[in-house]
Amino acid sequence: MFFGSGYFYFIVVLQIFCIIHCIRRGKPFFWIFVILFLPVVGSLIYLFTEVFSNRDIQQVQSGVGTVLNPTGRIKKLENNLRFSDTFNNRIALADACLGAGQTQRAIDLYESSLTGNFSENEYVLMQLVIAYSSQRRYEELIRVARKVHRLPQFLRSHAHVLYAMALEQTGQSQLAEAEFNMMKGRFANFEARYQYGCFLARAGRTGEAKQLLAEMTGEFTHLSPPEKRNNRKWISLAKDELKRLNEMATRP
Repeated sequence: MFFGSGYFYFIVVLQIFCIIHCIRRGKPFFWIFVILFLPVVGSLIYLFTEVFSNRDIQQVQSGVGTVLNPTGRIKKLENNLRFSDTFNNRIALADACLGAGQTQRAIDLYESSLTGNFSENEYVLMQLVIAYSSQRRYEELIRVARKVHRLPQFLRSHAHVLYAMALEQTGQSQLAEAEFNMMKGRFANFEARYQYGCFLARAGRTGEAKQLLAEMTGEFTHLSPPEKRNNRKWISLAKDELKRLNEMATRP
């Protein structure tokens, strides 16, 4: 075959993706015939007319603009807030400030939003956990985290990892380990497991740390491509930490 088996495999995967998307989204049935009988052209036409909609393109452009010009994004959100001081506008500005490194301003906005019906808003509380962590305000972080500790969305969140780390930082190592254990699970929670491995290493439990980190790195080849992209950072860090621990063990 001129293009090779890799090309054929790519086209088959593309067709399957488009057909599944078509069925799940309730698109006109004729698209399936187009995709099947015109594998390359049909799939590409479907992608650019039904998957990558104008709204999707606008969202991508907005995201790129936010990265390239965060100040412009913040100014726009400030204007929105001045025009209409709503909870959503306040939180949108707080999120933008946090992403731009304006942490204290983000904290002020989050804290001022916790009033009335939004006094226990879980999203704001979890964002505060992240913001407090970046300023090493561990006592405040723990106080806020305990308000959302039992929520399902907190269990596997980045905020939960930061909560466990804050417990260690404040001398509550047993509670920290209990939280790390809640986040353990094969082929998942790589950030939490990496941080747990580092926690074990700091506690002098090198054997347990190496076992955990080795399990993580061994799982990488079995992940799907999206899972690999999302967790590459933590796998790489786990490899580095495992290498460091192995080198320490060989030193005289």
